[in-house]
Amino acid sequence: MAHVRSAISEWAITIILLLFGTTTLVQAFVIPTGSMEENLLIGDHLLVDKLAYAPAGPLGSFLLPYLEVKRGDIVVFRYPADVRQTFVKRVIGVPGDRIRIAGKEVFLNGRRAEEPYKFHKTPYIDSYRDNFPSEPNTRVDVRALDMLERHTSNGEVVVPPGAYFVLGDNRDSSLDSRYWGFVPRENIIGKPLLVYWSYDAPTHRLTSPGVSLEHLRDLAANFFTKTRWRRTFLLIRGHPLQP
Repeated sequence: MAHVRSAISEWAITIILLLFGTTTLVQAFVIPTGSMEENLLIGDHLLVDKLAYAPAGPLGSFLLPYLEVKRGDIVVFRYPADVRQTFVKRVIGVPGDRIRIAGKEVFLNGRRAEEPYKFHKTPYIDSYRDNFPSEPNTRVDVRALDMLERHTSNGEVVVPPGAYFVLGDNRDSSLDSRYWGFVPRENIIGKPLLVYWSYDAPTHRLTSPGVSLEHLRDLAANFFTKTRWRRTFLLIRGHPLQP
């Protein structure tokens, strides 16, 4: 019954936002890369609830259930290395959490995390990506270097106040906190609600500014065959991680 009530609540909030939402409440976002596969696909067009994590005002808490960012939540945020870009990842660590990765397995506060949503698509172990924190074997952002220098203890990353550690579900092909550090709380835009349309298109068409003539031609010729109809109105849910 709790699951049913949760599903009804999610749909009710979604309908309210769709009916009364503006750009202040809801933002459209398209998945341009495969870092969240197989849960979110390249070409998934999402509606993002921008009020989910907003601080509640005097009346707001009675109208919409404002939430704290939790482990396992999927969040949309401004990329810390370039706030003009928008990313979507899964929250693994909240302030105070201790995180390490050993042989592709995430350990959260000393315990192996149960992650049924993650995917590994490479058979080999990468010395940095899959055993973290460690000495980077590739170029990483200065924020990641600061994380490794100032926020590690006893072989674990310790998430500082006001920040979050995030990873992609497609764990072997994700540009995430391992490579550019923590997500500041103020960078978080909101929580994805649902996939309102999913279209099979390559990354370069989805990341280019504006809509290209090539993309318009593709839509005109292949709209019905390349639209992933089964994903239409697919609700997006997080997966709780135990501390």
